Amino acid sequence: MPAVTPKQGISQIKSHMVSGQGEGLPPVSIALNSNESAFGPSPLAVAAFQAAASGLERYLENPASLLAPALAESFGLDADRITIGQGSDDLLARLARAYLDPDAELLRSVNGYLKIPNYAHANNARPVAAADNNLTASVDHLLAAITERTRIVYLANPENPAGTYLSGSEIRRLHAGLPDNVLLVLDCAYEEYVDAPDYEPGHRLAAEADNVVMTRTFSKIFGMAGARVGWMMGPPAIIDIVNRIGLTFPVATASVAAARAALEDTSHLQYVFEENRRLRQKMTRSLSNLGLKVYPSQTNFVLLRFDNPDRTAANAALALRRQGIAVRRFASPAYNDCIRMTLGHESELNQAQQAIARYLEGGA
Repeated sequence: MPAVTPKQGISQIKSHMVSGQGEGLPPVSIALNSNESAFGPSPLAVAAFQAAASGLERYLENPASLLAPALAESFGLDADRITIGQGSDDLLARLARAYLDPDAELLRSVNGYLKIPNYAHANNARPVAAADNNLTASVDHLLAAITERTRIVYLANPENPAGTYLSGSEIRRLHAGLPDNVLLVLDCAYEEYVDAPDYEPGHRLAAEADNVVMTRTFSKIFGMAGARVGWMMGPPAIIDIVNRIGLTFPVATASVAAARAALEDTSHLQYVFEENRRLRQKMTRSLSNLGLKVYPSQTNFVLLRFDNPDRTAANAALALRRQGIAVRRFASPAYNDCIRMTLGHESELNQAQQAIARYLEGGA
């Protein structure tokens, strides 16, 4: 009898991260590997999450009807253009399911978010990579790669794992060059950390165009990675399609309660933004002073390049891990010489910086 087989493309799905060393090493005491907020969620969000426990025996009916109006009020948006999911990853996967088929192409910047090709593979579609400029997406190269089979152009802005971004004018130039039947997906998970004056919030273009959507998340600056709440804004017709292929009860009761409360605590949000910006500037200076290339970041992490072949990124990550400090490496040749470090508490970052300095000076 023939064996049960999955879609052919699923065999192409691979991990985009280098597996962390763990055997024989101490437990992780400083986690700088997953871009979580070291400052945690708002106390209001924690209280709301705990209070919601009294209703855990019930499904939460239509959670978007509770969270979408709160998001609309907070950001000055139209609630009818918003839906929610289990983190933005869920929404990106649904977009791929809805708009990709075996004849379609998903276009991205070659060194952008490294998981994106997997969304194409899962739908037997073809991922296409456009060349970039020193780990920054190139509008010219993206537009040159458009074909009659292109259905989705994906761009994280700011980007992960490089931390780079495109200005609002460049995003609009990209959109202006796309055919009307191509969907531009702006993944703005790190948008709340941006301080670049020429950056334009993704929701502005998504509010104007019929072929643009923006995704955001509560996992980063809101400090709610464990709650798994993301949201998307776009044309009502696309929101409707994405809702049709969502789970019946897509987000947990306590997670929605926490997200609504987090939106109200603007003082906590401002504190995290300012502290992250201060630490980003400090770490960029201190790590650059060690002789490392630090890519300019608009996020809550920095990407470091180790150009000395005797002091490699792989061995640097291992040296840090031996001291209980976890950082991230990626399964892509472009990042062989790099590690990504999340901006944690200042004391944690100081320990990591000192450990890197010792390693560069010849320590193990």
